[in-house]
Amino acid sequence: MIEIQDLSVIFGEAGQRVVAVDGVSLRVLPGESFGLVGESGSGKSTILRAVAGLIDHWGGSIRIDGHPVGRKRSRDFYRLVQMVFQDPFGSLHPKHTVDRILSEPLIIHGLDDAEARVRAALDQVQLGPSFRFRYPHQLSGGQRQRVAIARALILSPRLILLDEPTSALDVSIQAEILNLLDDIRRDLGVTYLLVSHDLGVVAHMCDRLAVMRQGALVEVASQGDLAAGALREPYSQQLMLASKGYDRAVVNSFTDT
Repeated sequence: MIEIQDLSVIFGEAGQRVVAVDGVSLRVLPGESFGLVGESGSGKSTILRAVAGLIDHWGGSIRIDGHPVGRKRSRDFYRLVQMVFQDPFGSLHPKHTVDRILSEPLIIHGLDDAEARVRAALDQVQLGPSFRFRYPHQLSGGQRQRVAIARALILSPRLILLDEPTSALDVSIQAEILNLLDDIRRDLGVTYLLVSHDLGVVAHMCDRLAVMRQGALVEVASQGDLAAGALREPYSQQLMLASKGYDRAVVNSFTDT
């Protein structure tokens, strides 16, 4: 579903150049959930934005569903690919009702039967029809993220890009959203490309993952490798240990490597 070859993204010019992504290559299979994990500034979200068409100054090649994509994307591209952003409040128009937020993509793409589609999308994210005419400020964080997921689903895409979809939510709500996303993938057979700094989220959601550091791909591992603690690279091992929380042995292992 995704094939990236030698992707590079550079911000700034001359002495202020920052190489955000440095020659990354990876493949994501149809129906797979693939995670990009790493510390802040590792380049994982930049890769996601390049795939989504939100960055137009990248080098290398990107193919989606077997077709090369350029720096400018067609309307058909957004029927195939949709994105769920990190902040569910910032990604929803504060003065639009849920009904308008979900109807707008249908209008843009010329799809009819909007009311039935909106109701179906709300059902998919386990929100009832009573939410249709509420505004974002009348919803909890988890409910807003469900609306954002419904907006991504309403065009029936085959690829969904997830940028830290639970990091802005309360811990008590995060598991609900992750389980919802799991259910959606199982029911619809969509492909996920998930960005997270949390290895626990990636372990729960992803079949495979790529570990990123300073714009480069460190290693690609399976969910089984992660569960068995069988990551090969020292940085990946440190990231896995750090995800377990503060521990004196963990701190000592950082200073020893």
